[in-house]
Amino acid sequence: MLSVFVPVFEIWFIPQALCDFRSASKSRGCGLFRTDRNNPRRDRLRVKAKGLPPMNVAPKFGPAFTLESADAAGLDQLRHQAEGCTRCELYKNATQLVFGEGSQRAAIMLVGEQPGDKEDIAGRPFVGPAGRLLDTCLEEAVLDRSRCYVTNAVKHFKFEPRGKRRLHSKPNAGEIQRCAWWLGAEIKLVRPNLVVALGATALYSLLGSKVKLTPERGHILTPGNHPPVLVTIHPSFLLRIRDEEDVARQRANFIADLHRAVQYQGN
Repeated sequence: MLSVFVPVFEIWFIPQALCDFRSASKSRGCGLFRTDRNNPRRDRLRVKAKGLPPMNVAPKFGPAFTLESADAAGLDQLRHQAEGCTRCELYKNATQLVFGEGSQRAAIMLVGEQPGDKEDIAGRPFVGPAGRLLDTCLEEAVLDRSRCYVTNAVKHFKFEPRGKRRLHSKPNAGEIQRCAWWLGAEIKLVRPNLVVALGATALYSLLGSKVKLTPERGHILTPGNHPPVLVTIHPSFLLRIRDEEDVARQRANFIADLHRAVQYQGN
């Protein structure tokens, strides 16, 4: 059954008493946001720690999962359940389901869009060109991938055949919604301190259509129903840039965004 929720979230530029997704002994972060004191839009979105109710967000076509939807006892059982998924039509043409990988005790969860051609064949997330670039940027950001849980908003590869090639095709809203049930289940089981939304599809799956990537990039949003979400680009965006100066600038910004996740864990 498809469950639809309307996310309610707060945006705190100095987060306090966030979610109790980890034990109280783990510290929560402050000082990770790009503060823009002259941004009227950011001022309107700001929710103070005391005295104000959370901001209500009603997406036009919001995410599909609730954290209570998962009944698996662990990630292995959840993966086994997901392998038989027919919630959308993408399973018909994909080689296999590409589930998330990493420790169930990971403090950081990285969420991309969907598996690509290489991932579809290998059965692992982020092992193609974008994955190799992500690994390099994670290393420069001093963020150990082996200590993260890595997954995608959509678990099957959507593509258009062009001769012998399979070209990436962006998943539609219905496909994202149906697969978001599995993402919610992963979040419930892993219980990360922080979720990193890599790109617009991941952000939409987590927070709905009203939250846009460009104005929120580099910020950490605190939803009311799951761990804080750090917003950044998908590494494949860097692969599409042709101007050398632009790609260098965007790459540096991406690494800085990833390093915020490190800072968030350290504060």
